[in-house]
Amino acid sequence: MRKSILALTTSAFGIGTSEFIIMGLLPDLARSFSVSIPKAGLLVSAYAISVTIGSPLVALALSRVERKRSLVLLMGIFVLGNLACALAPTFGFLLAARILTALCHGAFFGTGSIVASNLVPKEKRSQAIAMMFTGLTLANVLGVPAGTALGHAFGWRYSFVALLPVGILAILGLIFFVPEQASEPVRLRHELTTVLKPKVQVVLALSTLSSVSLFTVFTYIAPMLGTVTHLAPNAITWVLVLFGAGITIGNIVGGKLSDWRQMTTILGGMALVMAVLLVMPFVEPHALPIALTVFVWGLVHFAAAVPLQARIVEKARAAPNLASTLNQGAFNFGNALGASLGGLVLTAGYSYRSLPFVAAGVIVLVLLLALAARHLDKTQLSEPDLVFDRSSFHMH
Repeated sequence: MRKSILALTTSAFGIGTSEFIIMGLLPDLARSFSVSIPKAGLLVSAYAISVTIGSPLVALALSRVERKRSLVLLMGIFVLGNLACALAPTFGFLLAARILTALCHGAFFGTGSIVASNLVPKEKRSQAIAMMFTGLTLANVLGVPAGTALGHAFGWRYSFVALLPVGILAILGLIFFVPEQASEPVRLRHELTTVLKPKVQVVLALSTLSSVSLFTVFTYIAPMLGTVTHLAPNAITWVLVLFGAGITIGNIVGGKLSDWRQMTTILGGMALVMAVLLVMPFVEPHALPIALTVFVWGLVHFAAAVPLQARIVEKARAAPNLASTLNQGAFNFGNALGASLGGLVLTAGYSYRSLPFVAAGVIVLVLLLALAARHLDKTQLSEPDLVFDRSSFHMH
């Protein structure tokens, strides 16, 4: 069982690194293809939109395929997509390669969650799923900084080349260690009816908007630190390490706080996110203060996001498969919107220091929607507030 979960974790590590590594490489990619930073930001948006639209379609297409075979096929797409990224001769080709790579993202985590839960007794299912999703956390702590450093040292193409052995290792682990699991019929109409309910849509909207705020700034974190703070590429890598450490701690803290009171954690956490974002522009010129601020930003944002993952599972109990896939889509849709919003702000002539203010404005919308969600909870007294098992949370 442990080897099976490790194979799934390795796959999650590769997928997470591939998604987020683009942020640290954005200035290099812009120079390489002679495009502006906002245009290079399309690489983030295109990936996210592909996950948002493609994941449910791919999951539906593979719904009748034996699950182990589906996972191997999806990781094959991952390897092919990253190889295409490494060899991309033009910006348009790289954009298409990123779209291809993203197709494996949401469908893999949706299917992988089911496979992981079936590998263990019922009382250990949450732990098994959480173990798989630690691959995503490790991607931000280790994979993204290491890949960014490799790209700065030898060229951005090597960052994608380095992902190929990770993908191949994951495929071999899936083949040799994950047992076969028959697919189950999907009651599409029933699941669609469930996820279209207002209580579920509100949670998806919260996930989307919180992601918009995050990626309005995080997409452009490398050029921001290089241009405003004047950090060297290796120093930017260490700031990304701090961000990864912050989100890891945030997951743990958010889980404990959510055990106490769910909506209080969301509202209080997002209020703190807004405060950090309002401070960020004033400390950006100074290396140590901005590094500390980025760490705290990652911590409080992901602490506030923990209950959102818990709520989607609770509010869509009758359609966990589709809800899980759609939550990945909601996060990535927010990713795309945030990258685009930040790009529009920069294209309009505003500086990098304006981005945190825009992101803070988005958090105001999150807080208003969260207040509406709390009111909706009070009107549905038959549905008690979720007591969250933090072992079941995963980062998007």
